[in-house]
Amino acid sequence: MKNQHLRIKCLVSLVLGLIGGAVLSCHLLMAFTPSDKIPPNAEANFKLMAEAWNTIERVYVDRKAIDPQHITYGAIGGMVDSLGDTGHSRFLTPQMLKQERNLTRGRFEGIGAEVQMKNGQLVIVAPIDGSPAQQAGLKPGDIILKVDNQEVSGLPLDQAVERILGPAGTRVKLTVLNPKTTTTRDVTLIRASITVRSITWHLLPGTSVVDLRIATFSRGVTEDLRKALLTLEKERMTGLILDLRNNPGGLLDEAVSAASQFLSAGNVLLEKNAAGKIHPVPIKSGGAATSLPLVVLINGGTSSGAEIVAGALQDAHRAKLVGEKTFGTGTVLQTFSLSDGSALMLAIEEWLTPDGHVIWHHGITPDVVVALPPEVTPLIPTTEEGLTAEEFRKSKDVQLLRALDLLLKNTEMEKTLSSSVSEAFELL
Repeated sequence: MKNQHLRIKCLVSLVLGLIGGAVLSCHLLMAFTPSDKIPPNAEANFKLMAEAWNTIERVYVDRKAIDPQHITYGAIGGMVDSLGDTGHSRFLTPQMLKQERNLTRGRFEGIGAEVQMKNGQLVIVAPIDGSPAQQAGLKPGDIILKVDNQEVSGLPLDQAVERILGPAGTRVKLTVLNPKTTTTRDVTLIRASITVRSITWHLLPGTSVVDLRIATFSRGVTEDLRKALLTLEKERMTGLILDLRNNPGGLLDEAVSAASQFLSAGNVLLEKNAAGKIHPVPIKSGGAATSLPLVVLINGGTSSGAEIVAGALQDAHRAKLVGEKTFGTGTVLQTFSLSDGSALMLAIEEWLTPDGHVIWHHGITPDVVVALPPEVTPLIPTTEEGLTAEEFRKSKDVQLLRALDLLLKNTEMEKTLSSSVSEAFELL
């Protein structure tokens, strides 16, 4: 049996500075010692690689560029890339693997953005709450063209990330392309030591509805979520908006347990292996908010474990999803350690929603599609503090306003506020 406590959901990308997506779509970290013997049916291929290596060492003119480790890592990365599992299966250097583990613990150093290589470009999947990346206005889908004036497009993921990583307190300049507006800009960030607050919540001004955000599914998230829900229940909360926007995922067990807080029966997801066999993953009983009116916010930065939660709640008709299509991370990655501390993350299973919908490369489509204007940064509980009811209604976060409108209409609560929120939404 698989040890579910070791299953780390890797997000298929990488958190810059920490790397990884907690990098965060990875699963199942386990000790594994692959054979170092050349397979009999691959001897000719290994000989070909040796010919290429020896030719580079013998004749390449830029002698300083010949780094055996970089050549080796480039070759291994190329092997994984040749599988065509872009953005999912990948090679991690020892530093990248260390940073990914740090993210699942909720602490890391860097700029705090999960990234992946897509069509040869370094694409931001999601900024982490409170990180330098978020504060600089980096958004899901932004493409990093240069790091300190050096091109990174076309580089292997590990080499591109290596240029962005650095100690807390140091500066890095990124040249970023917004694909929606086709504009580029230079952004200077100061790397930081970041502690992720995975659970935050705030009572929306003038309502009895709570906006609760899960930033990542790092270790201990479900316990914090449950405590928050029990506390809010005592305060007579009448509805909940679960914000999973820009959540890159994290630990599979935490995602399953978190979804179970809102479900009373059924499965959280299905796992499909290479032989086509499907294994259901049931909810964990004893959820703290199985009947509370609920709406879930998602966007293009909602990935991996966050997609599992969103898909489970949608299929169970437990909540409406509001926002934009999710990222589309849907494989179970297993980590195979290599002898020098690097690792291969290879897809061994595929995730499906409880109704059998494919997440991988497809994402999850919201029930209510609401696009956030490119210039608008989503409100989160920490930025909602201090807002008056009027200021909140005039905010540009149309996704949050629509979610609130749905909750108020469905529960027939606070009709006066519902009307004013609807009017505010239509004016935006």
